[in-house]
Amino acid sequence: MRAGAAGSVGSAMERGWGRNTGRGTPPAERGRLRIADRVLTRIALLAARDALGADRAGEEPRVAVAVVDGAARLRVGVDLPFPTDLARQAGAVRASVAERVGALTGIPVREVVVVVERLHPVSSTDG
Repeated sequence: MRAGAAGSVGSAMERGWGRNTGRGTPPAERGRLRIADRVLTRIALLAARDALGADRAGEEPRVAVAVVDGAARLRVGVDLPFPTDLARQAGAVRASVAERVGALTGIPVREVVVVVERLHPVSSTDG
């Protein structure tokens, strides 16, 4: 068995691989995967942006993430156009963020708080 560019011979154990890394070992026993908070933040940002669609007003959504006891809690600050159905848009952001973060990371989402930080008046063009 070859290892490294120098071509030295060694067993898998000598190269740092344990006995329980093969396909026969259940995934939970093979190791761990840590997903950084910034990854969750980015996923939530994109999900919020998509939920707001082309009607997005003001700045990009602002996201804060905390992972506690294996579950995520997120806060999403948004700017919305006014007049609009604020509850519907906030609900769409909440649902989109929770679904996408959970689906892409496998981390359960315990809470998504959507805060409407600013309202931006939409000019009406009454011809």
